[in-house]
Amino acid sequence: MEKEYLIKKWLDNSLTPEELEAFKALEDYEALTKLSNYTKGFKAPEYNEDEALKTVLHQIETKKQSKTNWLQPVLKIASILVLCFGAYYYTTTLDTTFTTDFSEKISVELPDHSKVDLNALSSITFNKSDWKNNRNVSLKGEAFFDVEKGSSFNVNTPNGIVTVLGTEFNVKQRDNFFEVTCYEGLVQVTYKNNKSKIKPGESFLVLNDLVINNQTVYSQPQWLTNTSAFKSLPLKEVIAELERQYNVKVETKNINTDLLFTGRFTHNNLDTALKSITQPLQLTYTKTNQTIILERE
Repeated sequence: MEKEYLIKKWLDNSLTPEELEAFKALEDYEALTKLSNYTKGFKAPEYNEDEALKTVLHQIETKKQSKTNWLQPVLKIASILVLCFGAYYYTTTLDTTFTTDFSEKISVELPDHSKVDLNALSSITFNKSDWKNNRNVSLKGEAFFDVEKGSSFNVNTPNGIVTVLGTEFNVKQRDNFFEVTCYEGLVQVTYKNNKSKIKPGESFLVLNDLVINNQTVYSQPQWLTNTSAFKSLPLKEVIAELERQYNVKVETKNINTDLLFTGRFTHNNLDTALKSITQPLQLTYTKTNQTIILERE
């Protein structure tokens, strides 16, 4: 097997049993594996692992071609250090990402045992290795957070930043929709450089760049119990959530989708969900495969 291929697989910790035996047969195997353990305490600067790999291979090849005995151990040490720094950088900057598909919800435990419930068509990203220093999560979509007390915990979204120390809160970020609801503790929301603090039972909503402060009577997000609830929100937001929960395409005919809707729908039965939306607004619906058409009665 090619040495470059084996080294890359070793860096990725994905060698098969056969590849591991081939890697062990490399001339530099013993020195590489022995000294790689020393990198655990290193603090590496900005680093390009591809360039590091090229440097290692070049130096090993140069070492073989050299006839000067004193240069061989120097090159070996340099090669190992470059490779080990590359391995350190690779493992400490690797992010962990969880995503959900249509109709899917998952629960994720963070390194400090904080818990995240992820709604449909959502994703979170965080760095395990640097978690003790930076409790930062990047979110796209919607998630409910139950955060362990400790250092500052940040949820970064395309619309704004949510900062807490330890609490329960829900964040929903969808295109022109950004909502943060606090269920326990105190939550700080940064939106366009303006900071707002919300208490339990309060929510911070930005809809089409308009900031709205609301109240909630619920003790947790309704989507955790497979129900989507809405209070005076445009019908288009309700339709978008229905599409995410059921993996359908909704089309409207002669309907003002800015019409405000208050109500809820279940995630367990499409017909029941459609009736919950259409009946209060005096609409009708037809289904063709995965396409729903809404229109006036």
